[in-house]
Amino acid sequence: MKKRILITGATGLIGTHLCKELSARGDILTAFTRDPEKARIKLPFVNEFVQWNYKKPEEWKNHLNKKNAVIHLAGANLFAKRWTEDYKKKIIDSREITTQNIAESFSEVEIKPKVFICASATGYYGDSGERDLVESLPPGNSFTAEVCKRWEAAAIEVEKFGVRRVSLRTATVFNKGKGAIKNMALPFKFFVGGTLGNGQQWFPWIHIKDLVRIYLFAIDNEKVNGSVNAASPHQIRMKELTDEIGRVLHRPSIFKVPGFALKIALGEFADELLVSLKVVPKKLEENNFNFLFGDLRSALTDLIR
Repeated sequence: MKKRILITGATGLIGTHLCKELSARGDILTAFTRDPEKARIKLPFVNEFVQWNYKKPEEWKNHLNKKNAVIHLAGANLFAKRWTEDYKKKIIDSREITTQNIAESFSEVEIKPKVFICASATGYYGDSGERDLVESLPPGNSFTAEVCKRWEAAAIEVEKFGVRRVSLRTATVFNKGKGAIKNMALPFKFFVGGTLGNGQQWFPWIHIKDLVRIYLFAIDNEKVNGSVNAASPHQIRMKELTDEIGRVLHRPSIFKVPGFALKIALGEFADELLVSLKVVPKKLEENNFNFLFGDLRSALTDLIR
């Protein structure tokens, strides 16, 4: 049965892949976007585009009516700029305030969505060493942990209107030709690849195809609710990741970028590359979600070779 789905952040990496899959299965899509004309060119398979200023819910809240699901992906890019105090405020506001405004608008929607799926991140847990990180644990103390805590708190508000809420704590997304994998693979192509920091930190990851399938799973499966770890069950350390990239590309993995050098180059954001996050997708496993790329080698072979 076709579902009517509204999505924010549709033109981003996750949104583009997700909209394509939702359209392919026959769902009817509405995208909230700051630039409908540009979005229409990038996403020709989306049915409707709505001009979106998150600070003016009176202009768009009626579009929430009669939707089966609302998916909220919008937020300032964590990696776009150095983390100045101004940009950190933008990172928080673009997640917390947008989510608050959507959640509060549900009170005025006649036929409310069945489910509200909001992005979050594994950064919720902060640097956690060797600890297995399951969804029931409290947030950490880092900047990204604070962002995720406030993001999820805003999303929880939809539950008071009887709407099922899912906050997907998303690991680093591996995608072909873009993002983390592209940036990490580039040094190997010039024979200067290697690990970041001491290499012993746990590094959570997810293949883009599995992440899209998790969103579909969350839409369709009423048993999925609350905060959910969207990370591969194959837990890896940074050194295992960089060694595997080298093997797939037939390049050595012998260089190290020390933590202090990363901090000089990237500022506070460098800390996010050095933290240890041993994330366990417990809720997905309990609900029998089947990962297509449950191991690192198959994922990297699919994405980089």
